[in-house]
Amino acid sequence: MANIRDIKRRIQSIKNTKQITNAMKMVATAKLRKSKDRILNARPYANQVNKILLDIKAHNRFIQSPVFQSVENPQKPLLIVATSDRGLCGSFNHNIIKKAVSMVYANKNLDLICIGKKGYDYLKKRTDRIIKHYLGIFNEMNFDISTEIGDYILDLFLNQGYDSIEILYNEFVSVIQQNVIHKKIFPVELPEEIENQNLIDFEYEPDEISIINEVLKKYVGIEIWRVMLESSAAEQGARMTAMDSATDNATELIGQLTLHYNRARQASITKEIIEISSGAEAIK
Repeated sequence: MANIRDIKRRIQSIKNTKQITNAMKMVATAKLRKSKDRILNARPYANQVNKILLDIKAHNRFIQSPVFQSVENPQKPLLIVATSDRGLCGSFNHNIIKKAVSMVYANKNLDLICIGKKGYDYLKKRTDRIIKHYLGIFNEMNFDISTEIGDYILDLFLNQGYDSIEILYNEFVSVIQQNVIHKKIFPVELPEEIENQNLIDFEYEPDEISIINEVLKKYVGIEIWRVMLESSAAEQGARMTAMDSATDNATELIGQLTLHYNRARQASITKEIIEISSGAEAIK
């Protein structure tokens, strides 16, 4: 039977761990409220900018801009992988990394941009195709950073020869559900329901190219901002769930060990009583 002192020490250790996991759960809950509000406010604007760009393409199907030219077999693709900077959030990072690794192995020409430390730390050991990484950007959640990343991505597509840019991230659905989203950013593709419509042309002021260029900058910037907000909210939801589960497990384990401790203590006392009784009988 285990030493009573060891059991007591283990119970205290688990109680300390329980305090930590419970505190992390409360912090994640507070952060989740803020992140959830921000993503719910950002989604309508992001959806509208996306719709404007799709409307421009739908009304002008013969635009020569490369952002509207579909490519069946990309020769120089780029994948943006968005993970968290910290762990202890269940399968949040694992699902993204697993999908990214399978895509890297399937296409040796695939270049990567990593947003988040966890994905970068894992992928850099398995591929040399990472061209840029961004770490620690989820701490402040600054829109200027998303604009900077968006401008960089747009330049890669327009001027650096990349013919397909996709992004992989977690979408926030609820506290217990985060969906892995694999989405194409460039080239912009029309949904089937819009593709089959008969549309009239628009007149542009000042001109068509200027409007397209301005909307493109807003489109890619707000898409990255949406990804950052979705990923941040999903991370806090996943961490809240993971820490809640860890706290419950610690409570259950403390109960089991306490029962084990009481039994060991009772056995020890019984043994001492028997030894005293035996000694008394021997004296007689």
